[in-house]
Amino acid sequence: MDFFLQALIDGVLRGGLYALIGIGMALIMGVMRIINLAHGDLMMVGMYVAFWMFTLFGIDPYVSVLIASPLLFFLGTFLQKFLINPVLKVDSILPQNQVILTVGIGMVLTNLATIFFTSNYRSTPVSYKTSAWYLTDYWQSAPDLILSVPRTITFACSVVITLALWFFLSKTDVGKSIRATSQDLDAALLMGVNVQRMRMITFGLGAALVGAAGCLFMPNFYLYPALGAQYTPLAFVITILGGLGSFVGAIVGGLVLGIFESMIEAYISMGWAPAGRFLIFVATLMFLPGGIASLLHKARIGK
Repeated sequence: MDFFLQALIDGVLRGGLYALIGIGMALIMGVMRIINLAHGDLMMVGMYVAFWMFTLFGIDPYVSVLIASPLLFFLGTFLQKFLINPVLKVDSILPQNQVILTVGIGMVLTNLATIFFTSNYRSTPVSYKTSAWYLTDYWQSAPDLILSVPRTITFACSVVITLALWFFLSKTDVGKSIRATSQDLDAALLMGVNVQRMRMITFGLGAALVGAAGCLFMPNFYLYPALGAQYTPLAFVITILGGLGSFVGAIVGGLVLGIFESMIEAYISMGWAPAGRFLIFVATLMFLPGGIASLLHKARIGK
């Protein structure tokens, strides 16, 4: 039983960070109706910001979130305004040419990182990297469970960022305008919402979120320029699993995928985790094409 609980806890801690990665792509997909295939590469940029802040100034990667997120927000708004938005306005034989553009943006970011920082693996050797909390130290009769210090802090930061985003989208005028644009573009236009501005802000928010995720990743993982190619498919799987453009669905989808991967690693093999992502992706398309968001919608209607 302790083994199962340990795998479950590890999956939840991992899933919290996965959710943060997925939310950014879900926001962009919900408002702009495009798949941002440069998502993982933007995360890589955030990781390099955290790495250099630690290397040059000794700033902890978790504190670097406060630096990387604004930088990635401005980078995201720049990309949307000057690259993606002009392509959206052009009639083309390929209606999804903006998706191809994001592939090109990702390739440019990867190659620029390789030119400036080389392809060497890098990390932030923080003092608490291998630290852990033992539950029995605080509660004698508790199960023999271990909580990784960096993963627990990462999960807590992810929860705080997610709650802040929920408050922004629910309680502010800009957030409500973003939600209106996502739900019904024509109605938002009729109500006087500046759709172009909301799209720019949304892409910036998506970039800021994944940049924050990159900083939270740094104490746990290695960094190299091609890292983005690993996490863009992950964000896409979470978005499909949660339901296209669904904020709540991305959160639940990230947690589900994190727990699913953790169980596969615990009971089968670590090498099967990527295959597990593919299986859950295919299963979602076959049996739950609307994602978890469709189940949540049906549950609300049922009430």
